[in-house]
Amino acid sequence: MNNRFLNLLAEAQAERSHVMVDGGMGSMLMAAGLVFGDPPDQWNILPDKQAKVRAVYRGYLDAGSQIILTNSFGGTPFRLKMHNLDGKTFDINKAAAELARLEAGERVVAGSMGPSGELFEPMGKLTYAHAVAGFARQAEGLAAGGVDVFWVETMSDLDEVRAAVEGARQAAPNIPVVTTMTFETRGFTMMGVSPAQAITELAKLNVAAIGANCGNGPDELEATIFAMHRELPEMTVVAKGNAGMPQMVDGKAVYNATPDVMGGFARRFRAFGATIIGACCGSTPDHIRLMAHQLGAFPALDPASLQLSVPLPERKVLSSDRRERRAQR
Repeated sequence: MNNRFLNLLAEAQAERSHVMVDGGMGSMLMAAGLVFGDPPDQWNILPDKQAKVRAVYRGYLDAGSQIILTNSFGGTPFRLKMHNLDGKTFDINKAAAELARLEAGERVVAGSMGPSGELFEPMGKLTYAHAVAGFARQAEGLAAGGVDVFWVETMSDLDEVRAAVEGARQAAPNIPVVTTMTFETRGFTMMGVSPAQAITELAKLNVAAIGANCGNGPDELEATIFAMHRELPEMTVVAKGNAGMPQMVDGKAVYNATPDVMGGFARRFRAFGATIIGACCGSTPDHIRLMAHQLGAFPALDPASLQLSVPLPERKVLSSDRRERRAQR
């Protein structure tokens, strides 16, 4: 299949190189005037805001991103319903992809698909079938807008990842899928998933790449990437972490990892096994520019000479009642 994303990945693998993806979207839109609590996805269909969305895309492309993610992280009908926008799910996602394509041209556009914000039964009310249908509706819009790959990101529950992948494939079975989870609870997701478990289980879905995004910062991310690559070396791994931990300064979230810091970590991500590298919350085109420079201008680091910045997470032992709940899902 002739697909921009798969072709880019094949080239990187053949050259034993890396692929640069973009950085944060929400934090960039906040800097452009988005009010906290308002849905950034709605900007895709507001004529007076579309130029600002395109400017974020253009900033990352100019900084060296070979892949840009659409402004559709909250584009499921579940999250849009919070703002009475669920009836516009298709239109919002289609517009997100179309705006990205206008800027990207022949470069890769990835359709961002974030979590539903709901819990599955029995802990919540969301059924698996309902989740699949909601993700499929989002994916239909992204596919109609011209994405090259679906990018299921910031997940904590394996079942939700499975539902998103199934929904994406129902909408467009020929478009590849990438999945990333968020490990922010001492190296585990909020639902208790370890990096090794994540890559082992998600590889069964036959996705194009698996990795981690968001989280607590680049130091913890490198341990996650190391654990994933060690568990399944043949899988393409994604590293897309936050620019450090945010601190509130004058009512605004300020992230403590500078472009120079993230640039240094980019080389470490690559050494520990990541092929697709970018950043997440709090990052800017300046972060991506420095990361791309560090990866391109300096020789690869020898992983045998490196030590992890933080220790690998310890294995969790589930209590008997939690194991029982898991078995019922």
